[in-house]
Amino acid sequence: MKQLLVLLLLTPFLNFSQTSVDNDIDAIESKVIEWRRDFHQNPELSNREFMTARKIAQHLRGLGMEVTVGVGKTGVVGLLKGDQPGKVVALRADIDALPVTERNDLDFKSTVTTTFLNTETGVMHACGHDTHTAILMGVAEVLSNNKDKIKGTVKFIFQPAEEGPPPGEEGGAKLMIKEGVLKNPDVDAIFGLHINSETPVGTIKYKDGGIMAAVERFVVNVKGKQTHGSQPWSGVDPILISAKIIDGFQTIISREARLIDEGAVITVGKITAGTRFNIIPESAELIGTVRTLDPKMREMIIRRMTEMSQTIAKAYGGEAEISFQSNTSITFNDPALTAAMLPTLQKVAGTDNVQIMKATTGGEDFSYFQEEVPGVYFFIGGMTPGSTEAFPHHTPDFKIDEDGLKLGVKALTQLTFDYLDQ
Repeated sequence: MKQLLVLLLLTPFLNFSQTSVDNDIDAIESKVIEWRRDFHQNPELSNREFMTARKIAQHLRGLGMEVTVGVGKTGVVGLLKGDQPGKVVALRADIDALPVTERNDLDFKSTVTTTFLNTETGVMHACGHDTHTAILMGVAEVLSNNKDKIKGTVKFIFQPAEEGPPPGEEGGAKLMIKEGVLKNPDVDAIFGLHINSETPVGTIKYKDGGIMAAVERFVVNVKGKQTHGSQPWSGVDPILISAKIIDGFQTIISREARLIDEGAVITVGKITAGTRFNIIPESAELIGTVRTLDPKMREMIIRRMTEMSQTIAKAYGGEAEISFQSNTSITFNDPALTAAMLPTLQKVAGTDNVQIMKATTGGEDFSYFQEEVPGVYFFIGGMTPGSTEAFPHHTPDFKIDEDGLKLGVKALTQLTFDYLDQ
C-alpha cells in the first residue's frame, strides 16, 4: 500500500519532468535548424574546421559547460556534470564537410571553394554532418536546462575529420582517443547517430553487432615507360595497366568474395596520369577504398589486391606497388547495450518507426570509439515521407528534410537520461 502511495505521489513529478524536457526539445527545434543552415552555408574540410569549432565552443561555454578546444586538432569537447552522481556517457557528432561542389537550389547552399589535393573544388556538407553538429548542440542545450535530472556526467564530443584527415596528417576519432577524449572522466558508454537521405523522416534504423564496414584507403602506383603516343610499342603504357588492374579488382568481388556471407566493395575513386594527349606517360596513380564487414574477407581481399596489381603490371611489362591505410574499423554496436537502449528508441520514435536494418558498406570512424567503450550507432530519417527524389550522400544534389532533426535531438537526449538512470 505504501509503495502504491509513493508511486502515485511521484507520478505527477515524473510526468512533469518528461513534459518539461519535451517542451525544451520543441522550443529548440528552430534554433537547431538555424545552426544547421549556418554550418551548411559555411562548410569546412577535415582538420580545417576552425570557424565551426569556434561556434560550437562559444555555444557550449554559453551553457556554462567546461569546454576543451583543439582536441584532435580542431575538435571540441564539452563536459556537463549532472546534479546527481552516476556514470559518464559520451555523445558524438562529426563536424567536417567534403570536397564536393553543391548543385541544388537551397537558399543556404554552399558557395565555398578551395583547393583540395591540387584540384579546385567546392566545399559542401554532402553527408549531413552539419545536421549532426546542430542536433548535438541542441541536445547540449536541452540537457543543460535539465541538469537537475541528470544522474552522472555527459561528455559532448564534436569530432573533426570523420571523412579522413588530409594525406600526411593525423585526425578524426583515432587522434581524439589518442589525446585522451574518453578519459578524465572515463567514459562508460557512447552514442552517435547519422542522418540518412533515403530513410523517411520519423524513422530510426539500427542493428546490433556490425552495422557499418571497415574501410581501407589504398594507393596503387603503376610504373611504365614513357613514349610518343604514336609509338606505343616503344614504351609501356601505365594507363592501360591501370585499366586492367581496376577490372581485375572487380573480379575479386564478383568471383572470389563470398558475398552470401557479407558484403564487400572495392572502389577506385581517383586516377592520375599523363600531361598531354599525345604522350604515353611514365606512371599512373590509382586511389580508392576497400570496404568489408568480415575480418577474414578483409584479409583475403587485401592479399588478392596486392597479388593482382603486381602480377597484372608485370604481365604488361610494368611494375606496381600498392599500399593500404585503415580509415575505419567495423562499426560494432554492443549487443547488450543495444538491447538495453532499444526501448528508448521505440519510445521517442514509436515502435513501428524503429526498424532493424542490414549492415551497410559505408564506413564510420565512430568505430574507433566503440573499440574502447560500448557504443550504439543508429540512423535517423532525413527524407521527406512519400518523396520520389532521394539523392545519395557524397553527391552534389544531396538534400536533407530538416523535419528530421528534432527526432535526432529527442533520441540522443532520451538515451542520455535513460542510460544514466539504469
